[in-house]
Amino acid sequence: MNIDSDLYFDVIIIGGGFFGCSLAIYLRQRFKRVLVIEMADDLLQRASYINQARVHNGYHYPRSILTALRSRVNFPRFVDDYSECIDRNFTQYYAIGKNFSKVSAAQFRLFMERIGAEIMPASKDIRKLTNHELIEDIYEVREYAFDAIKLKDHIWRDLKQTGVVVWLKKKVVSLEGILNGKILLTCVDSNPKDSETKPIILIASNVYNCTYAHLNQVLIDSNSPGILLKHELTEMAVIELPEELRGIGITVMCGPFFSFMPFPCLGASTLSHVRYTPHNYWMDGKDSYFDGYDYLARVERKSNYPYMIRDAKRFVPALAKSRYIDSLWEIKTTLPQSEVDDSRPILMLKNYRIPNLTYVMGGKIDNIYDVIAELQ
Repeated sequence: MNIDSDLYFDVIIIGGGFFGCSLAIYLRQRFKRVLVIEMADDLLQRASYINQARVHNGYHYPRSILTALRSRVNFPRFVDDYSECIDRNFTQYYAIGKNFSKVSAAQFRLFMERIGAEIMPASKDIRKLTNHELIEDIYEVREYAFDAIKLKDHIWRDLKQTGVVVWLKKKVVSLEGILNGKILLTCVDSNPKDSETKPIILIASNVYNCTYAHLNQVLIDSNSPGILLKHELTEMAVIELPEELRGIGITVMCGPFFSFMPFPCLGASTLSHVRYTPHNYWMDGKDSYFDGYDYLARVERKSNYPYMIRDAKRFVPALAKSRYIDSLWEIKTTLPQSEVDDSRPILMLKNYRIPNLTYVMGGKIDNIYDVIAELQ
């Protein structure tokens, strides 16, 4: 087969989020021609931006030893690698609910001791901010937030310095295995103004599907079996905290509770709630796929913020004085087995029909180091 050198790549990454771009930067060290294809008009626009911006250090997963330990290992590396993107100008606290919590305060302390996570009792001033009738105990921890805009700028610099090619506003609509292990990709404009725009045919030796909530789209469209995934339409409220809560974040564990913490790139805070952040959910199967992003673009967005704040202020009364600014909406995608222990395992799976096609999905931003370790 004669291959046009301009349309051949050693590696093609589908999806220009943090995972896709980071993989491209790493793989460029081993391969000459690496391409990232992204549907949006910029990188890191979806789940890499619309999340709680938490740099995990293990505290969030007291029922999953593996997820917590990997967070502890990856935390210092992520903070060091992206130091200019990290917001350290606040203090984070984890509180344990008295009722309906799946862990007690004693269990939380023991778990953190076992994984080596720093933890200390909160001060009296902080304790006064919480309702002791609903909170068993509260701890000061070492946890930060990242600025998604600064992170995007950092990624763009690394892509340009390493020579990774980036195509924006393009969508891969089909994949096909061809001779000698190569993969043929059909790519179109993601928002075509001209209905007669011709598709682009590419060939790659290796393809990584890093499209998160869109993971099954190109597989189903290519008549390849999909992956069992759970999707949620989610809402995070963006709020301005009252004076007494500024400079802190509080996460109430471990059940139908809530969390508020800084969202650096907007100069505000987010409020999320286990019960009210998810608006609805659906499942992808081997032969079924529902386009969550298309749904997100069409659905009427009625905020659950009144319910979030009504419940959260029972635990932290000063939250009642918060000012609602806006909401961030996104599709959250997880592996169904995560429902058992709230773990965030990495999905890194080869397609048995197209051997050089790999699906990649991580539940936390620092999972990227575990993915890279698998490629070494």
